[in-house]
Amino acid sequence: MLTHIVLFRFENMDHAEEAGRRLRDMKGKIPSLTDIEAGVDITRSGRSYELALITRHADQAGLDAYQVHPAHQEVVSYIKSVASGSVAVDFLLK
Repeated sequence: MLTHIVLFRFENMDHAEEAGRRLRDMKGKIPSLTDIEAGVDITRSGRSYELALITRHADQAGLDAYQVHPAHQEVVSYIKSVASGSVAVDFLLK
């Protein structure tokens, strides 16, 4: 199982909420996406990012297919237009 985690920064919390909704709406639309979670930060500490995304895929090929899927690309386009930054990590669970 491959886990993909992305943390996003937003200046406008309405954009973070909308991005989270759009990310969650991908569930069931991308065959290689086995699980998805997205949520807005509730602590709002100085080191917090505003939105977290966790997706799970069977393997690297599944993540690769997710990355280029039109439903994902549509959400990516929106997020790129409103986010101020992001960081990501991908790891295998054994």
